[in-house]
Amino acid sequence: MPLPALTAAELAGRRVMIRADLNVPLENGRVANGRRIQAALPAIRHCLDRGAAVIVLSHLGRPRPGSFDARFSLAPVARELSRALRMPVPLRAKWLDGLEVAPGEVALCENVRFNPGEKEDSAELGRRMADLCDIFVMDAFGSAHRAQASVHAVALAARQACAGPLLLSELAALEAALTEPLRPLVAIIGGAKVSGKLGLLHSLAAKADLLIPGGGIANTLLGAAGAPLGISLAEPELYPQALDLLKGRAQLMLPADAVFAPSPDQAQAARTAGIDQAGPREMILDIGPETAERYAQAVAGAGTVIWNGPLGLFEVERFAGGTRRVAEAVAASPAWCLAGGGDTLRALDDFGLTAALDHLCTGGGAMLAWLEGRELPAVAALEARAARKS
Repeated sequence: MPLPALTAAELAGRRVMIRADLNVPLENGRVANGRRIQAALPAIRHCLDRGAAVIVLSHLGRPRPGSFDARFSLAPVARELSRALRMPVPLRAKWLDGLEVAPGEVALCENVRFNPGEKEDSAELGRRMADLCDIFVMDAFGSAHRAQASVHAVALAARQACAGPLLLSELAALEAALTEPLRPLVAIIGGAKVSGKLGLLHSLAAKADLLIPGGGIANTLLGAAGAPLGISLAEPELYPQALDLLKGRAQLMLPADAVFAPSPDQAQAARTAGIDQAGPREMILDIGPETAERYAQAVAGAGTVIWNGPLGLFEVERFAGGTRRVAEAVAASPAWCLAGGGDTLRALDDFGLTAALDHLCTGGGAMLAWLEGRELPAVAALEARAARKS
């Protein structure tokens, strides 16, 4: 069912609460990467331009509920948002007790996770939030997979609720990538652990034409197939599930060679060899050049590429080669390419390739949940409201 959209709402003179995802990295009290702030601007500007009084909600990090912690304050975000909008954006601390915002103004509320009941999806807390606005706008795709008060309970309690442009664009991109993809569909799934992505791997195995695993996920699949891993990161307890994937209908492209080293901080001892050549005290820290080229060729022939998770320890230059080569191939591919996940976007940033992709998901967890086929609570709340009206 189509979600109610912000663009269809009457906004003049109304109090509009926007749940954005401003959970940005901070360094020395400053915003280190403002991509999520930039992604939140269209919804805020749309409301301001139409004479609304705008209230913005977001979380930042994982503070302990019930007490203020300056490390998780949105004060640096308020300063960056003020610069981006070229207008004052005050940070309101005790906002649940009420706040004054005039039409054409915007206020940022302090970290929603300071409030007891936020993570428990408290209906009472959701009602208190809803009482502050005439319209609630869910635009935080990065939090859409969480059943929490500021994304779910408030959406059910608000007088009027709708989806913002970022949420709608993210859902449309995922729909295009998975439901009606240009073939062949190539899915690159990396990262440290299979356990967090096992459902996703099974889901993609049934839908993708080629599944390319990387990182600890590839290690677990290799270990299940009998390859020596030395001291590589893997999850032997999941070998039975990994074998199910290997024996399934999906076409998997496993690494043929790798970069080995005794530890991540011993790059000077790194060597490249066949995937079955791990020493007893070595670990796999990157795919090798032969594997990187095979992956790059597969991407070059794709119609659609979905990418989540790096293929090695890209933060260390000696172990960044595989992820870099595949990123370059994705950027150069004529395929429609979608990437998401914090480490994936960081790698693309490091390599200067973000502008070359068709869509960058602002929420890795929400992206994985949607691709796996799990319900996104924030979207379900908007759908439930739409169903009641139809």
